[in-house]
Amino acid sequence: FFSRSQPPPFVKMLRSILRTGPQVARGFAAQPRFASSLVLGEHDGSTLSVASRSAITAATELGGDVYVLVCGADAASAVESASKVAGVSKVLYSKTNSEGFLAESIAPAILASQAQFDFSHIIAGASAIGKNVLPRVAAKLDVGMVSEVTSIESEDTFVRQIYAGNAVCKVKSNDTVKIMTVRPTNFDPAGDSDSAAEVVDSEAAPAQTLSTFVSHELSKSDRPSLAAADTVVAGGRGLKSGENFGMLNTMADKLNAAVGASRAAVDAGYVPNDYQIGQTGKIVAPDLYIAVGISGAIQHLAGMKDSKVIAAINTDPEAPIFQVADYGLVQDLFKAVPEMNEKL
Repeated sequence: FFSRSQPPPFVKMLRSILRTGPQVARGFAAQPRFASSLVLGEHDGSTLSVASRSAITAATELGGDVYVLVCGADAASAVESASKVAGVSKVLYSKTNSEGFLAESIAPAILASQAQFDFSHIIAGASAIGKNVLPRVAAKLDVGMVSEVTSIESEDTFVRQIYAGNAVCKVKSNDTVKIMTVRPTNFDPAGDSDSAAEVVDSEAAPAQTLSTFVSHELSKSDRPSLAAADTVVAGGRGLKSGENFGMLNTMADKLNAAVGASRAAVDAGYVPNDYQIGQTGKIVAPDLYIAVGISGAIQHLAGMKDSKVIAAINTDPEAPIFQVADYGLVQDLFKAVPEMNEKL
């Protein structure tokens, strides 16, 4: 028997656990979560896209393991390409139908991988695919979406541009899973490593009937694509017609450059929509950007002002494009461009 003044040892132990248990539990809950990132691997069936390689670079800046999810019933070559990228810890291979990279098909595959590995970050390049898929994933997980990140400050703090690039916004996410797209032009594409990462099979998402991929048509050109070109020659409404873009095509051929256009030129029907550079078009950051007959509206500057060197040709010395240009030529483009083509 034990008296009330002297409780038995096991009673003392129980009282101690009851007193300290909540504090211990809170202590474990307060422990920081180790960073681990899942990158959506976009591919053409054989190689990983430049946007995904840039997303891998962003993921390595966060620290922790970097997994790449490759979807496709027959994507073995793309899986091999992803496994050789520097910084990748593992490649998850899901035989989910990746035709057209429909959000309704790819999002369930990402959610299945998240349920299996509990990543702290889910990342994709800010391409048409990434912008389409990740918001759906964020909605399914009931977390926020951080779009077009331009730099990473910490595991939960990111920088992005707003108001067509005229202001910089610092965003802190308190969500348990951070979901974001990153601008490929702000992160160097990850290169290949000497060794290959481990490949792990991931659960394939069930077939869906919400949407159906019909077809896609790719424009064929011997020139580099706008997103990957080191040099871009872009024309605006000042060219006055689509036929006059022939001058820019000649210059682009001599410089091995891509040809782009302002929205005004596209809306006027001078060139197709896939030429458009700007806030509602493609975002580019080449080594050299030559703007011909482009005034420099805010929406256009948002798509090209991160270019390393900008050269502009315009008859108006007050054109906004000269405010961001490294080199400016105030001259009639119909005189300047042919002379340049002769000397190149």
